[in-house]
This record gives sequence, structure tokens and C-alpha cells, in this order.
Amino acid sequence: MNTLPPPGTKRWVASRKAAVVRAIRAKTLTMVDACERYSLSIDELMQWVRAAERHGEPGLRATKFQAYRHLEAESAR
Repeated sequence: MNTLPPPGTKRWVASRKAAVVRAIRAKTLTMVDACERYSLSIDELMQWVRAAERHGEPGLRATKFQAYRHLEAESAR
């Protein structure tokens, strides 16, 4: 848990998002606890998890996140 961002973090860079996703995958942090600790919605957290699964840590960058989301929407058509 000491590798996690501090509670109440507001500025989310890819490495901080990745640390939260890794903790969830390792079952050292539940999704509910992460949402409460960081004031996140379950939808936002699920987007992080999906982006990390599909694209790794680079997929968690804000600019890449928007680009990947756009590409996924086009491929769903």
C-alpha cells in the first residue's frame, strides 16, 4: 500500500493510475476502497482498468486515453 498515491489525490498522471490498477489486480485494494480513497466513480476506475489491460501504462495517459477511446468507438460501429 505504500506505493499507492496518497488519499485525496487530485492530479492523476499515468504512473499514479497504474499504481492503483496494480493494487486492484493484486487484490491489495478493492475497487470500492479505491473509489472511496480517491473520490472516483466506479465508471472512471473501470475505464482505467480497461485502458491498462488493453494498452498498458501508456494507455492511462490523458492524451492517449482520449485517442484510444475514440478509436474504440469507431471500431464498435
